[in-house]
Amino acid sequence: MIHFFRRIRKKLADDNKPLKYMRYAIGEIVLVVIGILIALSINNWNEERKQNIAEKEFINGIKIDLAQDKDYIKSIIKLSDNRKEAYLFLNQELVNLYDTNRYHLDSLLSEYFIPQGTFYPISGTFQAAISGNEITKFKNKSFSNSVTKLYNTTYTRLMDNAEETDERWMYLTKKYVQIRRTGHLQDMTTSELNQFHNDIFYHVLMVNNYNLNLRNAVAEIDNILLEY
Repeated sequence: MIHFFRRIRKKLADDNKPLKYMRYAIGEIVLVVIGILIALSINNWNEERKQNIAEKEFINGIKIDLAQDKDYIKSIIKLSDNRKEAYLFLNQELVNLYDTNRYHLDSLLSEYFIPQGTFYPISGTFQAAISGNEITKFKNKSFSNSVTKLYNTTYTRLMDNAEETDERWMYLTKKYVQIRRTGHLQDMTTSELNQFHNDIFYHVLMVNNYNLNLRNAVAEIDNILLEY
């Protein structure tokens, strides 16, 4: 294209000898400007194309990560729901079962002392996007803002909540390790039994709060997955 313009410019310059040099100089400038504009246009188009590809990969990657997060959260909620059902019965019948039906009591305690799940998000896609500040360049600001809020606010609060719940769980399982080790509630005085009742009560309070935050996170994930 530039060679074509150059031939036309040279022919026009040859037709008028006194103005040949001026025309030649102006033509060179025009050709340089045209070349620069074409190069910039191609470069901008290529950068935009790469940015669009990167944004699509980001959105798809986030959706895959969030779908896995959601499945894992739901598995934790299920474990906690089973523990809560066992506790609700223990809360009403602990003393009575201790006196009359140790076998049933041990069965409920085995259900209560199932391993506790802890949620940690899959954050590779998100971390990669923010490490190079790429996320600020994406066009879909609504999606980027929703994802940033989820990871930086909801997930952060959820992990803090999980840490507190885990600390309570470790305290409980160490204090009553014999129940976990043998599957049986050891002989206790009335005072010890009441203390045991209080210990699992406070643990369940924390678990219920954790579960509420887990369910809220699932709702937030669903909004992102369904809206975009």
